[in-house]
Amino acid sequence: QVQLVESGGGLAQPGGSLTLSCAASGMLSGIWAMGWYRQAPGKHRELVATITSGGRTTYADSVKGRFTISGDNPKNTVYLQMNSLKPEDTAVYYCNYYSNSDYWGQGTQVTVSS
Repeated sequence: QVQLVESGGGLAQPGGSLTLSCAASGMLSGIWAMGWYRQAPGKHRELVATITSGGRTTYADSVKGRFTISGDNPKNTVYLQMNSLKPEDTAVYYCNYYSNSDYWGQGTQVTVSS
């Protein structure tokens, strides 16, 4: 089993910044992929960004150039730096860990509003 603990959500103004953190613990593998997904009210959950244990990253087109995903391997923690936030970034953000099985965090609310 893998446990994921997310933090860093909250309220930001348009154009502002927030940083999300996701700490993984438990039966971790040396080869993994972690990522952030989000789900807005009435919409499907969508991929935001992913990073692999090898350092490869991917981003949704809607966040490219604004969001940065990074990892701290010794701490088993992944970060999502979100800059130039827009109201349409408002959603519950979920951390995901994949290594043979999928694990999800509990979700953290991000609200972008003036």
